[in-house]
Amino acid sequence: MEDEARRRVLAVREDALRTVAELDRRIHDVVTARADANSDDEHDPEGATLAFERSQADAIRAAALRRLDDAEQAMRRLDSGEYGRCAVCGEPIPEGRLEARPLTDRCVRHA
Repeated sequence: MEDEARRRVLAVREDALRTVAELDRRIHDVVTARADANSDDEHDPEGATLAFERSQADAIRAAALRRLDDAEQAMRRLDSGEYGRCAVCGEPIPEGRLEARPLTDRCVRHA
């Protein structure tokens, strides 16, 4: 069980790292495009503004960083033997919940 849990947590961690790297590139591209643009993209009838694209990428990146932090915390719980126990009541978290939400530190009752 612990090996499978560790594999799931590491998979989420790797996905978060990839997402952050991709969004860093996207944000860099948007910033570069904005610096090179002469137009007022805020009033561009062609679609989303560069500011909107950057804001959206920043929000998704922030969520990925939170997920990365949650994965790191889950790894610490695995290393310390606390993984799979509710942080509130101390009861075991059902395996099905851990499969669905490998980073959780709460049972269903305390979620």
